[in-house]
Amino acid sequence: MSESLHPAAPHHLPSFITAPGDTDVLMVVVGIVLVGAVLAVGNIYLHLHTLPERKAHKSQKFQFEIVAVLGLLALFTHNHLFWVIGLFLAMIDLPDFSTPLRKIAGSVEKMAGVAPEQDPTEPSNGAGPAQPSVAGDAKAESAKAESAKAESLKAESAKSEVAGHA
Repeated sequence: MSESLHPAAPHHLPSFITAPGDTDVLMVVVGIVLVGAVLAVGNIYLHLHTLPERKAHKSQKFQFEIVAVLGLLALFTHNHLFWVIGLFLAMIDLPDFSTPLRKIAGSVEKMAGVAPEQDPTEPSNGAGPAQPSVAGDAKAESAKAESAKAESLKAESAKSEVAGHA
C-alpha cells in the first residue's frame, strides 16, 4: 500500500520533515546544541561569579575569606549587592595594620623584659629567639636550680636507703 499525500499538501516537502517512524535528525541536533548551550552559559556564569574570589586570592587571607563569604551569600540569596561589594573589596588593597602592631608589641615586651612570643604566622626555625631577655635568663637559671635541688634530694634519699639496709 503506497502512502499518498493529502491533496492540500504541497508535492515537494522540506528535508526536515520526516516520515513516520524515522529518526528526526533536526530534533536530535537541536537537543545536543541546547544541552551544550546550557552548559556553556552555566560555565560562563560560574566563571563570572567567582571573579571576586579569583581577584582576592592574591590578597590577605582575611580579605579573601570575606570576599568568599560575600560570594556565597550572593549565590544562595540571589542578592547581587553582595557580589558587587565582594568585587569592590577584592579590587582594593587593605592596609596591613597587624604587622606594625606586632612589631610594636614585640618591642614593648623586650623593653619590659618579657620573652616575646613566637609569631604564629612566621615559620619557626627551632633556634628560638636570637637574644634571650633578662627575664628569660632568670627563668632558665631558676629551672636549673630546681632540677639540681631535685637531683640532690634523690641522691640523699638513695644514700639513706643504702645506709638503712646495711
